Amino acid sequence: MLLNPTNYALKHDDKRFQEIIEKTIDFFEKKGLQKVKDDDRQRIWYADFLEFVKKEQIFSTLLTPAGYGDENCRWDTWRIAHYNEILGFYGLAYWYTWQVSILGLGPIWMSDNETLKQQAATLLQEGEVFAFGLSEKNHGADIYSTEMTLTPLDDGSYRANGSKYYIGNGNTAKMVSTFGKMSDTGDYVVFIANYLHKQYTCVKNVVNSQSYVAEYTLSDYPVSEEDILEKGEAAWNAVLNTVNIGKYNLGWASIGMSTHAFYEAINHASHRQLYGMHVTDFPHVKHMFVDAYSRLVAMKLVALRAADYMRAASLEDKRYLLYNPVVKMKVTTQGEAVIDLLWDVIAAKGFEKDTFFDMVTRDIRALPKLEGTVHVNIALILKFMANYFFKPADYNELERRKDTVNDDFLFKQGPARGLGKIQFHDYKAVYSSIDIPNVKVFRKQIRLLKILLLLSRPTPKQQKDVDFLMAVGELFTLVVYGQLIIENARIYQIEDDLLDQIFDFMVRDFSKFALQLYSKPSSNRRQQRLCLMMIKKPAVNTMRFSRVWEQHVFSQKDQYIMSD
Repeated sequence: MLLNPTNYALKHDDKRFQEIIEKTIDFFEKKGLQKVKDDDRQRIWYADFLEFVKKEQIFSTLLTPAGYGDENCRWDTWRIAHYNEILGFYGLAYWYTWQVSILGLGPIWMSDNETLKQQAATLLQEGEVFAFGLSEKNHGADIYSTEMTLTPLDDGSYRANGSKYYIGNGNTAKMVSTFGKMSDTGDYVVFIANYLHKQYTCVKNVVNSQSYVAEYTLSDYPVSEEDILEKGEAAWNAVLNTVNIGKYNLGWASIGMSTHAFYEAINHASHRQLYGMHVTDFPHVKHMFVDAYSRLVAMKLVALRAADYMRAASLEDKRYLLYNPVVKMKVTTQGEAVIDLLWDVIAAKGFEKDTFFDMVTRDIRALPKLEGTVHVNIALILKFMANYFFKPADYNELERRKDTVNDDFLFKQGPARGLGKIQFHDYKAVYSSIDIPNVKVFRKQIRLLKILLLLSRPTPKQQKDVDFLMAVGELFTLVVYGQLIIENARIYQIEDDLLDQIFDFMVRDFSKFALQLYSKPSSNRRQQRLCLMMIKKPAVNTMRFSRVWEQHVFSQKDQYIMSD
């Protein structure tokens, strides 16, 4: 399951994408780890990467919907997912300029403004990047409170005034999709700004980073009707649907970074001796590596499965709107957990300046905090809980979606409201399809959570207690996470040993969050009793553990080392 650039093969018929992958790997391997690290330390703008992207027409091929570029161009979530992983594997900065371009393009491709769509397609061919002007210094991503205003003039044009904050590529994007309000009506609006215009001021880079995360100001910036993407409810829908699409990518960046760090850690530990033993001979080290590997495989299974639901989405099936924030919130926090486990093994090695690990320990922390914090995404996830548990719907079983088609629906999603009406297939059928020990234990935990929601549901006061709801949300998220793991375990033929080991940590994590819920000041006695019942010990199998260690984990040593 782990990405390995030395033998990377996706086994698909998309020759153009395979070529892109191979050339991207070659670019980074020729650049070498030390140059990647030097550029990072010196905060060097990644002009070499963007020049490579332009030469090979990578962003143009992968981020231009069908009909606006050559025959190889399409918006294909499957391709985008895997390219996220590659860029994350080599460094977050390279991934970041790609990610914020995706966000900037979202409102453009959702618009009916064909002139701006053609302009975007041309700029992609020219190797340009894009930006998404949403967040503000005083309000973050609270788009209700935007202070960016568009004032109509007598000649039918407008003047834009306001500032945006924390905007990736805001220093260099010729198309900045900017969100604001009409000064006269208060209606929402999305329009295009250009960093080259004299009324556009890039104030500063707000982060100490190789990436440029801008604060920019528009001062009487001239906007014509032709520069407007959407107005009113359509503008609101465009920015929310863009975020819904884009947040998914953060999980893949985490997978890429964590995978590279895993190789560095297992290589180091397997060759280091302490007290007459290799580090990897110590039982606690084996446990940390097995846990890290199991979590990493689970991350990828979940993210791959969420991609299937994105690609299959329609007006009648919007299940992906639950699975995407799960990828964003849970996969990224699991990435942190993987790095923490590996860091505990390699210790001081993780600080060394010549390691990729040193860079990952800093950058992995960013991903749970971008595109909505963990808490924001849990609040979103909770909107789906009632229907998920208590109102299942009938759906045909969804197979793996790696067909070479444009994902048209992502840019034709319609209203962003109505999340509480979305229904899901029966999670119980998914869980009952697997008969392995730790899945059985996990099913008992799920049943107890459902009993709590039925017999001791959160009171009106508890429903206003965000701290209480976060713990409930973590428990529910694990149920969804496990469902996606099981579905993809069948598709990708994951061995029972490894799947059982994955659910070993799932049982432990569920117990951890149950204890947190028990400990909340507002939890009542009945809820506390049920929480204590949720705390379970995973099914122990030392032979299974040994097989996973030997066949899946330790076998990864010396399989990949980035060139110097």
